[in-house]
Amino acid sequence: MIVAQSAYLAVAAVLLVAALGKLRDVRGFARSVAGYQVLPGVLAGPAAVAVLVAELLAAGLLLVPDGRRWGAVVAGVLFAAFLAAMASVLRRGMAVDCGCFGGRDLVGAGTLVRTGLLLVLAVTAALTGPVAFALVQLPVAAVLLGLALLPARLLRAERASSGPRPGTRFALAGAPEPAGDRVMYALVSSACGLCGTMLPEFAATAARLEVVLVSAAAGYGGGGLPVVVDPEVFDRNDIPWPPYVVVTDRIGTVLAAGVAAEPAQLEQILSSAGAVAPQ
Repeated sequence: MIVAQSAYLAVAAVLLVAALGKLRDVRGFARSVAGYQVLPGVLAGPAAVAVLVAELLAAGLLLVPDGRRWGAVVAGVLFAAFLAAMASVLRRGMAVDCGCFGGRDLVGAGTLVRTGLLLVLAVTAALTGPVAFALVQLPVAAVLLGLALLPARLLRAERASSGPRPGTRFALAGAPEPAGDRVMYALVSSACGLCGTMLPEFAATAARLEVVLVSAAAGYGGGGLPVVVDPEVFDRNDIPWPPYVVVTDRIGTVLAAGVAAEPAQLEQILSSAGAVAPQ
């Protein structure tokens, strides 16, 4: 019984953290909403604001016994909507920033499982109703929250650990002959909203070393950068999702590689490659 009675605290905590994360960059969250491509672009901004207001409202109601059931209902509707949007993205094979906590977390099996578990907690809170607060609810809520968030972390870590390893060969069909002693391959996709966001970063990197964009399908605009189309590049190199960066030496030996969904990740990969002497 205490488990069910503690669900509202776990849901309220998630909503508050998610809302505060989005408030730090409302425009960025609006871009994430637009990336789902389930609403007309003009509605992305209002939808982002509506989600923020709903999350704060639901969290506030959950913390008030008389409003707890309504807060749980609002939270459940939000999680159900998030779940449907994520399922739509995965069905269409898109790489999209979920915008869940205001950070760069791509939609995937992990975010889907996490959102489903949070929906279960919201339903539990709605069914339990306005129970009185007790200190014992705090540690139980913390455990519930950890159990809800753990699958996403484990699945994300598993996927992030895949990809080409330093010292192996990067297998790319149709790669141009490198002009220098190292080259950065930026793997992108037209269905990847984050790829468009990172494109200026990739272009800026071209001032430091040779940069080539790699796509599995034709039609991706390079923004002035050369583009190589290789339909099997992701599967052949066990690359989880774009945007992904591989830095190699002149003969194609991997110096560093990893997901590059934000500038800090790109800089870390470049720094790691810079510490390795090319062959």
